[in-house]
Amino acid sequence: MQNYKQLIHDILLTGETSMDRTGTGTISKFGSRLEWDLAKGFPATTTKTLAWKSVVSELLWFLSGSTNTNDLREILHGSRTEGRTIWDANFEHQAVDLGYLNGDLGPVYGAQFHHNNQLNNFIEGIRDNPKSRRHIISLWNTDDLKDMALPPCHGLVIQAFVSNDNKLSIQWYQRSVDSFLGLPFNIASYALFTHILASILGLGVGKLIYVGGDTHIYTNHVSQCEELLSRKPLPLPSLEMPSFSTIDEVIITPISSFKLTDYKSHGSIKADMAV
Repeated sequence: MQNYKQLIHDILLTGETSMDRTGTGTISKFGSRLEWDLAKGFPATTTKTLAWKSVVSELLWFLSGSTNTNDLREILHGSRTEGRTIWDANFEHQAVDLGYLNGDLGPVYGAQFHHNNQLNNFIEGIRDNPKSRRHIISLWNTDDLKDMALPPCHGLVIQAFVSNDNKLSIQWYQRSVDSFLGLPFNIASYALFTHILASILGLGVGKLIYVGGDTHIYTNHVSQCEELLSRKPLPLPSLEMPSFSTIDEVIITPISSFKLTDYKSHGSIKADMAV
């Protein structure tokens, strides 16, 4: 994950400071790209601890089609009423303002993955015609944006590519990213998504490619980023998970079945999420 560390360095060094929607303020650069070979290790950040259970639970929640924080809570904590999730603040600060109740967030990620059956069509399209250049998912549905507690930051375009040696690569475009808190989470999520799709399709894993728009560090995360930069990246772990035939199998699998083996990292670095 040296490339992630370099990105943090570049933003702090060359980014421009401005105020943002949350009122916190950011240091931003526009346009960024990172790439990993998934055959060489799972891209979990090692300069701070990755919240792996939260990564897995959120992805399964997306893939299930749910847009309710209580469903996410049940996946993560085994309870619909106990424990916090990373989406609770979005419900409390934004969904309630739209009139939503009881954990509803409007037609956010889960709804968009299943809009017009695009997730299943994506999988079947890769299976039927691997070399097509039309293997696309888009979570940016302009008709639904006004009703979302949070418009999609990532997944505006998710594109798949199958190489001649039958390896699946995924590239995603992210319009906006909190580079300290959010980007390591997003990287791990899309890496897991790639592994899951490859399993369903009987393919190997190839490259994971991130392309970013507004790539920023919140001004109240600067000291945390400086601490991260002082740490040396450690070897990447590997992923252990069951094999799958369908998405339906994936979403009923306990999060404990998805494991990072030989994962070693420096300690966690606490920071508040801007909402």
